Amino acid sequence: MARIAIIGGGSMGEALLAGLLRAGRQVKDLVVVERSPERARYLADMYSVRVASVAEAVETAGFVIVAVKPADAEAVVGKIADVVAQAESNSVEQVFVSVVAGVTIGFYESRLPAGSPVVRVMPNAPALVGAGVSALTAGRFATPEHLADVSALLECVGEVLTVPESQLDAVTAVSGSGPAYFFLFVEALVDAAVANGLNRAAATDLAVQTMAGSAAMLLDRIDSERTAGADAGLDTTPARLRAVVTSPGGTTAAGLRELERGGLRAAVTAAIDAAKTRSEQLGITSE
Repeated sequence: MARIAIIGGGSMGEALLAGLLRAGRQVKDLVVVERSPERARYLADMYSVRVASVAEAVETAGFVIVAVKPADAEAVVGKIADVVAQAESNSVEQVFVSVVAGVTIGFYESRLPAGSPVVRVMPNAPALVGAGVSALTAGRFATPEHLADVSALLECVGEVLTVPESQLDAVTAVSGSGPAYFFLFVEALVDAAVANGLNRAAATDLAVQTMAGSAAMLLDRIDSERTAGADAGLDTTPARLRAVVTSPGGTTAAGLRELERGGLRAAVTAAIDAAKTRSEQLGITSE
């Protein structure tokens, strides 16, 4: 089994590490690079994983997962490129996986040895609890087999789908930033419940469980319909489920009318547009 090097022991790096171990990967097949001594000790103690330098980690790894902050990408990828160039006689085929927001495939391909397979990934925060969703896109030299292998790795922390790189900024705006939108809506729901007489603990329990149950209901219905052959590209399940739980002239209809009057749809569209634009502005390319 190919060794996996995770470069960066932050929250996403740790999420991937924990997910891989949950999925049955052996500790001996994993190595982590973390420059913070305190963080390195934590990872070693918590997961019994080996913490090494970039050179030690990359040299024998079949998969090199780069999970650093965008500002650190230039220096880290430079180190990786140096190690790979010095070990070109290495018989281990290496696939480079980027989970760094805004860093393009071209950036990696322009710095790594010619022909290096690169797969770019946009995961999201729920990966920390194994319930994330990751969008993958393959570089010029990544084969379908490479993409399938990386997909299998990412499935340990949630769902996986493949999109063109041109769509990753939109993915970032929807699923990357989406948890914050969700938390804000729950926060507003709780505050409104408290204003209407519920205590905060009860309001929080009601709001959170309602959201979790609604998401589970939606996922179950979507899975059932797709299994039955429904066109996923024209999925109207959310709208149809909303209609199911909205009785004519009832309390839900009254609440939805106020959300529409308040411009909920327009606000969501504006939020996605703004997040996508900011993702584009923060992008690091091969230039």
